[in-house]
Amino acid sequence: MRTRSSSTQSEGNFLPSQGGSSEGGGGGGGGGRGGWLNGKFQKLFRRPGGQDIGNNIGITPGNIPSTESLLLPSDPEKPPTPAILRFEQNLEQKRFWEASQQLIEREERLFSETPEAEGLPGHEEEVNSLAADYEALERLIVETLQQSLSLNTGEVSTETLTSAVKAVYQEDEQDQLWKQRDRTPPGWRASGWMELHDTTLRRLVEDHMDNPSTPPANQVQQSSVEADVCSMGRQLLADLQLVVGVVKTCYPTHANICDFYARIFHQHTSARLKKIADFGLGEKDCTFLLRWVNEYYPGFFQKPELVGEISVEPLGKLLSEEHLKPLEEQYLSTKQTELMTYIRRVLDQEKQNWKDGVEPKMEDGCYNSPASYDIIQFIYGMVTPAEKVVGDPHKARSITSELDTLMKSFKLFQDEVVKKNQSNRRAVIKANLGGVQQFTMVLQKNGHLFQEDVRTKCLKVLSDMKESAHTYLLSSVHDALKPHYRKLGTSEWLNKPEFERLLVGIQTQSEELQGSKESCHQELMCQFHQEVTVEYVKRLLRGGVKLKDKNQQDKACTTVKDNAESLHELFIEMGSKEDWLKEILTTIAEVLKLQDLPAIQMQVASLGNAFPDLSDKHVAALLKLKTNITRADRKTVKETLIDALRETNGAGSRSFFSKVQVK
Repeated sequence: MRTRSSSTQSEGNFLPSQGGSSEGGGGGGGGGRGGWLNGKFQKLFRRPGGQDIGNNIGITPGNIPSTESLLLPSDPEKPPTPAILRFEQNLEQKRFWEASQQLIEREERLFSETPEAEGLPGHEEEVNSLAADYEALERLIVETLQQSLSLNTGEVSTETLTSAVKAVYQEDEQDQLWKQRDRTPPGWRASGWMELHDTTLRRLVEDHMDNPSTPPANQVQQSSVEADVCSMGRQLLADLQLVVGVVKTCYPTHANICDFYARIFHQHTSARLKKIADFGLGEKDCTFLLRWVNEYYPGFFQKPELVGEISVEPLGKLLSEEHLKPLEEQYLSTKQTELMTYIRRVLDQEKQNWKDGVEPKMEDGCYNSPASYDIIQFIYGMVTPAEKVVGDPHKARSITSELDTLMKSFKLFQDEVVKKNQSNRRAVIKANLGGVQQFTMVLQKNGHLFQEDVRTKCLKVLSDMKESAHTYLLSSVHDALKPHYRKLGTSEWLNKPEFERLLVGIQTQSEELQGSKESCHQELMCQFHQEVTVEYVKRLLRGGVKLKDKNQQDKACTTVKDNAESLHELFIEMGSKEDWLKEILTTIAEVLKLQDLPAIQMQVASLGNAFPDLSDKHVAALLKLKTNITRADRKTVKETLIDALRETNGAGSRSFFSKVQVK
């Protein structure tokens, strides 16, 4: 139960007035009133548990002090006690908490533990006066709460709002006290003060959001939807900043008033946006609304002045999935169509240039096509903003869901270029290599832009395109080198000048491969290096020469090692990075040289561990070059290889021998 204020109150604040005024302070010391107080009304001064209310200010039956005795100091040497304001004065000075306290004390006098709470026969005038005063207090408190978001205009002060809030909480406590007594409060009492407070603020927010007063921004080229939502957003942000900066100081901490305001602003904004979404929007308004919901609105709560003041997560999304899904589908479908249309136009232009015999432009000595760069930039320009617009990177990826189909179109275009003997085809293929590499890097390093299955399909298409381009560019080079290839593995091969002519041919033909950008040319040189090595091993294993004794085998070993070193130096100079190819030739050379079977087994097992695609046919062909190796020994070595491959279980890191065809 609430205890009375320690400050001295005038008798007229709690006792019935003879003149009917709510705050009249009649003398009150007459015998008639004293006898009545000593009788039936005495029990009204008791709180639960028997505590005597009157004793708090020195009132005892038959000893009721006058108003003057309560206001005057008992010790003339002490400074005078400030006069207690009457109820009307408190209202006039907007001291609502003090006025509420006075009404509660009068209410306690009249109704505490009184069976006939509604009636109090003989005191109807006092009851009516108290009811009227409560009505006046309620009206002024509501008016003050309605001005909560005008603290920055001077229409209401923080002191006034603080007093109103304290009064609301005080009256709410009195409501709870009536419930604890198992009593029904009088019908005129303005119960439900917290509900009244919340309802008033809800209406205040609705009025602010429906009639924004914030100055409009530049609305040139804005649709009515954009202008409406932007005005609402500016009002919302301004009001929340006021709540956090000023209004919060008028409330107790446990009230969480910032969260309360944020919640009702959120609910009203959500309701407004649902109506807009249901209306049916054009592409521009659809995009704007999605971006406002997913980007701009969450950004409000990241403002420095709001961070940490409002619990954002419980607010949730402004629009439900039911309302968002149609908007997202409309937006994403439009963007996907735009992307695919643009890529088709770029590819169509590339095809037309090729058909017209136009060579790609050269930059720094390299053929370059802007198509891939343009397409990649457009993908970024579509998907990256879409992640913010729909608020979900996974959904944004659907924009590129048709990309694998267009990549196949790109490949078909390249295949057509390869087949038709036009003067500009080599230049177009070299330019395409740059585009293929750019697309591949984007797909590998920016997986967030693509659905995983689309990404995998596109990478496969691009890999095929690169292989096809390499095959086309290198095929003419290998054709020119065939006369030199034919002498590998023959008796002429063992003569150094013959291999040197091959090296000269390789260097000469490599000049025809110039023209693609540096990184693409390097990949082409790696492929060229590997294919020459494959050709070398293939010609060697086909057995054009027979090594009958140790001397011939030693010479063959030296020749293969020298060739391996020469090839390595030449291709490294031309840009290849395939150092491992030298290892294959030097290992084969060691097998040719070795005479001891266990040593041969060890070398073959080592080669099999490094290259799991080494087969027993390859080993058999290699050992047949050594005519002094018996069939039984060859079988033993092949079994060693099988055991080694079984242990590695295909775990080797490279593939090479699968490209070497042997009879």
